[in-house]
Amino acid sequence: MKVMIRLRMGSHDAHYGGNLVDGARMLGLFGDVATELLIRHDGDEGLFRAYDAVEFLAPVYAGDYIEAEGELVKVGNTSRQMKFEARKVIRQTGGSAAEVIEPPIVVCRASGTCVTPKEKQRGGAK
Repeated sequence: MKVMIRLRMGSHDAHYGGNLVDGARMLGLFGDVATELLIRHDGDEGLFRAYDAVEFLAPVYAGDYIEAEGELVKVGNTSRQMKFEARKVIRQTGGSAAEVIEPPIVVCRASGTCVTPKEKQRGGAK
């Protein structure tokens, strides 16, 4: 099962000089994707237990459009292993000008484990 969200990074996301977006913003997007995966699979938001690995691969700036995708890769009794990838699909080139990036630039990859307690598992859309 896969889930993808796409959104534009705004000036409120810029944390550093030069309108650079904090890498933690990508992890926040992965958290949102994980929540949707858990709702679809278990009918409950579950809990994010831990990231196994995180790689920041390219900078993200205010004005960039990012798509974050997550996939459920292994389902245990209560644990759900997931992998994530964030890609820059559009970048601002100055003023109101922007360009579609083809192929998209992978800006972050991660893997992690979420948990849905047995008593909270209600089944989802699957």
